[in-house]
Amino acid sequence: MSCNLRSVAEFSAVAPAWDAINQAHFQHPLLESRFVATALKHLGDGNEKIAVCGDADKPDAIAVVAPAKLGAWSTFQASQSPLGAMIQRPNIDTGELCKSILSALPMSCQILSLTQQDPAIAPRPDSQPTLNTLDYIDTARITVDKSFDEYWASRGKNLRHNMKRQRNRLGREEVELRLETLATPEQMRDGVQQYGELESKGWKAEQGTAVHLDNEQGRFYAELLEQYAESGNARIYNFYYNDVLSAVDLCIHNQDALIILKTTYDETVNTSSPALLMRREYFPAIFDNSEVGRIEFYGKVMDWHTKWSDEIRTMYHVNAYRNTMVAKLHNRG
Repeated sequence: MSCNLRSVAEFSAVAPAWDAINQAHFQHPLLESRFVATALKHLGDGNEKIAVCGDADKPDAIAVVAPAKLGAWSTFQASQSPLGAMIQRPNIDTGELCKSILSALPMSCQILSLTQQDPAIAPRPDSQPTLNTLDYIDTARITVDKSFDEYWASRGKNLRHNMKRQRNRLGREEVELRLETLATPEQMRDGVQQYGELESKGWKAEQGTAVHLDNEQGRFYAELLEQYAESGNARIYNFYYNDVLSAVDLCIHNQDALIILKTTYDETVNTSSPALLMRREYFPAIFDNSEVGRIEFYGKVMDWHTKWSDEIRTMYHVNAYRNTMVAKLHNRG
């Protein structure tokens, strides 16, 4: 398999080929070229390269790669991106693909890492003399293939009782619960600002990691959601306790999947869970109207995920080495 390295400034030129692979095989919201392009614009550093593997007009795979450390490159991986920036046709051998990319990279690159790979998109390859894999995180999804009542009846009694108990308590305290859904491009920037204001009240503000419209990740989410909203593929769910914003989900979607990109909630609320109550509010329409095929969390599985989903899978990284000696030295150290 041949591989050609191109400047990251040429991403718009390869975007149609990238989207052709996604549309033909995956139809995944996170694998659209506009997601990668927006991440590169706001979160990249300009040192990235585009590896186009196979026929230039109809490539077998495209990856955005960048120097990671001395002697190593990896797929472009912003912390705001659930997946490594790569797309490949099904049945492409990952080992051969890595050899192809390594052959195009400078000889100083001895290790290539494909980060945050989803086995539902690219099955985890077997270990080889010059390739191995590492667990990343377990993540959860919910398949939307029944009515919400059927889905809800299949969940544990503890979850159903807990949600009912919380709602009843809030009712006694005369707290009105209200869900607001934002979906138009004009609403996205204000929605991200509201998200950031709520997140800034919690622990992320202390660590300096909260979303703001004046920081890189805030600008990334605002532009990303505006772009997806232009085609009807973005939603911001706002959940209120009376008139107080208490939880927010930032989402992108298509007919196949709803991706929950970011979640925040009012950390001062300690007698109920605004984020869980919010999803209990907006999930029924998704199920009953068959709006998407699945709901993807793409975060590390927490205890609450296991109450909502039985579908857990392990995401992984790939390390590919230029030769067996490099593999042995790396794995020994």
